[in-house]
Amino acid sequence: MLAQERFEKILELLRVEQSVTVTELTEKLNISESTIRRDLTALDQQGLLIKVYGGATAVKSVLAREEAVAQKSGKNLKEKQEIAKYASSCILPGDFVYIDAGTTTELMVDFLGKKDVTYVTNGISHARKLMNKGSRVFLLGGEIKAVTEAIIGEDALEDLEKYNFTKGFFGTNGVDQISGFTTPDLKEAAVKRKAAEHCSQIFVLADHSKFDQVSPVKFADLKDAVVITDQLENKKYQKLTTIKEVFS
Repeated sequence: MLAQERFEKILELLRVEQSVTVTELTEKLNISESTIRRDLTALDQQGLLIKVYGGATAVKSVLAREEAVAQKSGKNLKEKQEIAKYASSCILPGDFVYIDAGTTTELMVDFLGKKDVTYVTNGISHARKLMNKGSRVFLLGGEIKAVTEAIIGEDALEDLEKYNFTKGFFGTNGVDQISGFTTPDLKEAAVKRKAAEHCSQIFVLADHSKFDQVSPVKFADLKDAVVITDQLENKKYQKLTTIKEVFS
C-alpha cells in the first residue's frame, strides 16, 4: 500500500472515529506498528491530525478556547440538569466531597439536600450556593480565573494537600478514548489533577457534546473515573471506563 493511500485511510478513520490508536490502525490497515507511527508523525507535521501517546486525534477536535461561564451555562441545559441530579444522588451522609468549578457541577448544588456532608470547592459560585443552603463548605484559596470563576494556582494546590475526599465531582471540556479528560488551561488542569489524586471515588460530569473532544491539557485518565452523561453515542467508551447514562 502506497504512503498516500495509507494517509487517506488513516484520515478517513479519524473523520469517523475522531481518535484512533496505533493498535487499531495496525489491525485495520494490516501494516506494521513502526510504519503506522511514521505515518502519524508525517501527518502530524502536515497539520492533518494531532499525534498523541498511543495514537492520534482529529485536528477539529482540539479545543484550545475556553468559553465564559455565562456562555456555557445555557448550553445543553436540560441534559446538564439531569446529569447534575444523578450526580447529587451519589452523595451520602458522612461524605467529604470535592466539587470542581464548572457549569454542570454548579447545577449539582441545586439538588443537594441538608445532609451530614462537608464540601470543598474551587468554584466561587458553588461555595456561595452551598453556604446559602446551610451546608458546611470550604473554598480553596488562590488566584481567581475570571473566565471560569475558578480558584487556581499554587495556593489552591497547597490547600488540597491537606484533604482526603470520599468523592470528587469534576467538569471537563473534553472526553477522548486516547487523551482522557482534558481542559484548556494548564493551571486549572493542575488543580483538577491534584484534587482527583485526593479522592477515593472520582465522578466526571460530561454531556454528550464533550465526547470525542480534546483540549490541550490532560488532568485524568478515563479509567480513573465514573462518567455521568446524558446519552452515549460512541459505545467504545463503555469498554474503557464506567459510564452512567441518565437518558436512555
